[in-house]
Amino acid sequence: MLVGLSGNAYSLGPGDERDFPQDEALRLISAGFAAPVAEIKIERAVQVPAAERRGRKRNVVSSDGDGSGNG
Repeated sequence: MLVGLSGNAYSLGPGDERDFPQDEALRLISAGFAAPVAEIKIERAVQVPAAERRGRKRNVVSSDGDGSGNG
């Protein structure tokens, strides 16, 4: 859809896709409300690569005590 359109069975916004009977689809396209979909969209999951960590690990100071270093 190029514009918002709603009816008894649907409510569409710009960018939404819906199958209409051919005569209705042609009417919406010729009126400038819709554009034909030329290909079938296939959604595919994409795995995001893990963040790369570089450098040496730092020594971690224990959280025991008050942090003054006087054990």
